[in-house]
Amino acid sequence: MEIADYIVADDRRLVELALAGDDTAFEYLFNRYREAIYRLFVQRLGGVNDADDLLQETFVKVYVNLGRYRSDYTFGQWVYTIARNTFIDFMRKRQDDLPIDDRFTAPASSGPTPEENIINLQQRTQIEHYMDRLTPRYRQLIRLRFFDDYSYEEIAARLRLPLGTVKTQIHRAREQMCRMIRNEE
Repeated sequence: MEIADYIVADDRRLVELALAGDDTAFEYLFNRYREAIYRLFVQRLGGVNDADDLLQETFVKVYVNLGRYRSDYTFGQWVYTIARNTFIDFMRKRQDDLPIDDRFTAPASSGPTPEENIINLQQRTQIEHYMDRLTPRYRQLIRLRFFDDYSYEEIAARLRLPLGTVKTQIHRAREQMCRMIRNEE
């Protein structure tokens, strides 16, 4: 596959390729979710200590259990669940290692830092810029699929469209956004 094919491939397709032994497909899955999962760990830990280890452990579990992924949930939800459980296991082990008097301290802040708020706002502004340039149909499909986490089947039912049409139009919308981003870079 060409690099552009990996970029525009949806998660389900990348999972299929990874299960067939395509390591590049798994690398693209990892790259799609790495930052979000890393930020989750940093927020929950209150800093970067142990976040890299938890990220690595999460994606080792994702890789090992990839064959157990079911499309009842989005791939992102599945990865997030593994990350959350990895974090819970880590905190339990950490609590078990502490003396009993130190076990019940206040949790780290779960909100984003001011810097993360600025970065999130900038990223959202950039995405909205590209979304505004899409046709209303493509914009609606992208919003339902990637912002509201609807499955293809749910989108087809909601918009009363054939499943194949939904998949094709989402693919075209993603390609169009990728072209816009590449042209501006």
